[in-house]
Amino acid sequence: MLDVRRLRLLRELARRGTIAAVAEALAFSPSAVSQQLAVLEREAGLPLLERTGRRVRLTPAGHHLVGHAEAVLERLEQAESDLAEARGGLAGALRIGAFPTATRAIVPAALTVLARRHPGLEPMVRETDPAAVAHALRSGDLDVALVHAYDFVPAAPEPGLATEPLYREAMYLAAPAAQAPEPPPGDDQGAVLRAHAEDPWITATPGTLCHAMTERACQAAGFAPRVRHRVDEFATVLALVAAGQGVAVVPQLGVAGPADPAVRLIRLRMRRRTNLAFRSGAGAHPAVAAFGAALRASVPPELAGSRAAE
Repeated sequence: MLDVRRLRLLRELARRGTIAAVAEALAFSPSAVSQQLAVLEREAGLPLLERTGRRVRLTPAGHHLVGHAEAVLERLEQAESDLAEARGGLAGALRIGAFPTATRAIVPAALTVLARRHPGLEPMVRETDPAAVAHALRSGDLDVALVHAYDFVPAAPEPGLATEPLYREAMYLAAPAAQAPEPPPGDDQGAVLRAHAEDPWITATPGTLCHAMTERACQAAGFAPRVRHRVDEFATVLALVAAGQGVAVVPQLGVAGPADPAVRLIRLRMRRRTNLAFRSGAGAHPAVAAFGAALRASVPPELAGSRAAE
C-alpha cells in the first residue's frame, strides 16, 4: 500500500524541483526526504526518480504517480470537508493568507462578519504574496488565501489548487501632478504609458506579480521602464509619486482614501482580479466556505458590482 505522506513528498518534489526545496518547505532534513522517497520507490516496485550527480528528476512512472497523488489528496480534502460538516459547528484555527491591500481594505471587515457568524473559529491572518500562496497551501501552512492576477500576468493553473472569483479592480497610472502631461485623448493605454517612457518608475520588488505587471505593461507599450525605486506598499509608492520621484501603476484599492492633489491618477484599461484560493477538494469545507461568504459580504461597494468569473 502506498503511503499518503510519501505521495505528498513526491508531489512536492514535482512542483519544487529539488529535494532541498522540499525539505525546506516541509521542515524536514534533505536526508529524511530522500529516505522517504526511497521507501516510496520500494512500495511502488519501480524507479520513480532518476539521479544525475546531486540532482534528481522524476521518471515517467514518477510523473504518472504524481497525477494519482493529486487525485488522492483531493479526495482526502473532500473527506475532511464532509467530516467537518458532520461534526456541526465551526471551531479551531483557520490559517488565511492575504496580500497587503486586501488585508487592509477587506479582510478586517470579513473577520468581523466571521466572528459574528462563527465565534468558535480562530482566524489567523498572514500577509503572503500571491506568488508564494500555492506552495503554502499545498504544504498545509495555509488553509485559504486571497490571490490576484493582472491582465498582463495571468494566473497559471496550479495543480492541487482551486479558486473562486471575488472581484475586479481598475488600474491607474499615478504621476506627479506638477509634472504629468495631459493624458492623450481616448483610452489608448499604450499611449498613456509611453507618455512617461522617459520618466523614472516606481515598481514592486522583482519576483512579485505587481513587479511583473508593470514591466509587461510597459513592454506592451513599446519601452522598458527605467526603475528608480522598488517599493511594495502602495501608500509609500503614492508618497514617492507625490514627491516627484517617479510614476507607477497602482490598483484601485491601492489608491483608496483621500485624494492627494500632488498625484494625478489616470485610469487604465487593465484590471486586477482577486480570487479565493484553497486546496482542491476543500471548497466545501465549512470553514473555507464560511470565510468565502464573509469576504463576499465585505467587498467594498465600489467593487461589489465587479465580480467576474474570469
